[in-house]
Amino acid sequence: MTWVETIIIAIVEGLTEFLPVSSTGHMIITQNLLGIEQGDPFVHAFTFIIQFGAILSVVCLYWKRFFQFDNTPAPEGSSLLQRLRHKYSFYWLLIVGVLPAVVIGLAAKKSGLLDWLLDSVEVVAIMLVVGGIFMLFCDKLFNKGNDATKLNERRAFNIGLYQCISVIPGVSRSMATIVGGMAQGLTRKRAAEFSFFLAVPTMAGATLLDLLDLLKEDATWATSHNITMLLLGCAVAFVVALLAMKWFVAFLTKYGFKAFGIYRIIVGGIIIVLLLTGHSLVMVD
Repeated sequence: MTWVETIIIAIVEGLTEFLPVSSTGHMIITQNLLGIEQGDPFVHAFTFIIQFGAILSVVCLYWKRFFQFDNTPAPEGSSLLQRLRHKYSFYWLLIVGVLPAVVIGLAAKKSGLLDWLLDSVEVVAIMLVVGGIFMLFCDKLFNKGNDATKLNERRAFNIGLYQCISVIPGVSRSMATIVGGMAQGLTRKRAAEFSFFLAVPTMAGATLLDLLDLLKEDATWATSHNITMLLLGCAVAFVVALLAMKWFVAFLTKYGFKAFGIYRIIVGGIIIVLLLTGHSLVMVD
């Protein structure tokens, strides 16, 4: 990968990470357009690792809420574990929410299914269209939620189950978790913010696993060029995501999913037509 390719992919990642349009799907499409070799272990790892760069923008933008503790007294007679869960309830809910993704993600990675999906632009195109059609109607399927709805362990776990659908490129982790939050009675804004928070442990785990796998299989990838590309990609994705995140929350709260659904259908439809007519997505030789 060249410097220019790295910057382009990182910009795409930063712009799409928090939008319900599938950042992984857009990166796969972009890699195909740029003629980057698919199936390369480093390209797969790069796709996940720079997502973590974008996710770190959540910690920066929401740092006051991300480093929060419940200092109110725990119920009388609570055990030590119950008191800890009370004080660190925010983090406990993140742990509960990320558990389904850990199980499903590890199974998909171990079976080789995840690598196969990451190489398939056809899967991305189909899921963009399918998800786009769903998003045209999801605002009507779920009410606007209630600010009084408490995010408890059951709701956090259920949102985590929705997140597992995003193992399929083109689905969008953001869309899956926001819809999951709305299905639990949260408002669009609160569902979006919990989606951001849940992304931090999810992508941190995925990044760590990818790095360990790369080092275990073949450490020769760790050239100064590749490491520089990873650092550059993370930095660019971080800055772009930071700028895009606040806009997305405001837009989603006011207008909902319909515009994103139309966009997904158009992009996915164009790719499907190109593939069916025998055209290559490779625009750069």
